Amino acid sequence: MRAAAPLAALCAALALPARAQPMNDPTRPPPLFYLPAGAGAAAAPAGTPQLQSLLISLRPGGRRVAVIDGKTVRQGDRVGGAVLARIESTHVVLRRGGKLETIKLYRPAATIATVQP
Repeated sequence: MRAAAPLAALCAALALPARAQPMNDPTRPPPLFYLPAGAGAAAAPAGTPQLQSLLISLRPGGRRVAVIDGKTVRQGDRVGGAVLARIESTHVVLRRGGKLETIKLYRPAATIATVQP
């Protein structure tokens, strides 16, 4: 029994460095999502308002709110030099004079990464 105690302590001591190794977080998004802005996805052109969030009530006649450049706006409000004409589930439409400009909540990726075997 006495000979087993040092052996058990040695096994426990050898196992400690294995527990100290960094572990991958299974909930962490892929690297493409935390690259610096403009490194992987299509960046918004300079001066274009950035649509950050859409809040749409499911009730008939419920409110529709958009967050553009950090400011909460509703239909008819001014955003820069434009007027918010319409709020949809995936985008908003701005009216600048006679021109309509659509700003999407999710911009398409510039390229899709491929895995080399």
